[in-house]
Amino acid sequence: MEEIIQEKISADHLLYVSLKYTKTCDVMVNLLIRWRRMIEVSIEKILLHAKKKKKISSIPTNPVDTIKTVKKLFAKDNDFLETIEMYEMFRKIEELRKERIGEFRKNVTLRVIYKGKEINVNLDKLKEYAENLEKFITTTKQFLSS
Repeated sequence: MEEIIQEKISADHLLYVSLKYTKTCDVMVNLLIRWRRMIEVSIEKILLHAKKKKKISSIPTNPVDTIKTVKKLFAKDNDFLETIEMYEMFRKIEELRKERIGEFRKNVTLRVIYKGKEINVNLDKLKEYAENLEKFITTTKQFLSS
């Protein structure tokens, strides 16, 4: 859990300090990458715990199977599944087509094309993601302490 909290602290700093002063899309991308790392660490810990508790027989080695396994474990938790959907986009953020809008301004936006849809990542969207991740971390803590 310690490692997850450290990643979260770094991500929070990017969101609430760096982004506040720089307002660039690069900071947004770095924040999404930091969140991706935090979710990856959480998933690793969840799968290790699930294997120890004999909820799964083996830990998948490839990312797609890992995501499927975690989705099965938390099939009834919509907030958790929503975070996993976000994670799937975060995983591909470096390769996705991005457009920078209003950099260095109050309404800085990173337009991302994901699965044929435009996603406008702005400050409000980042706060929405942060709220989802709070719920995700709470669920992860509960699962790891069970």
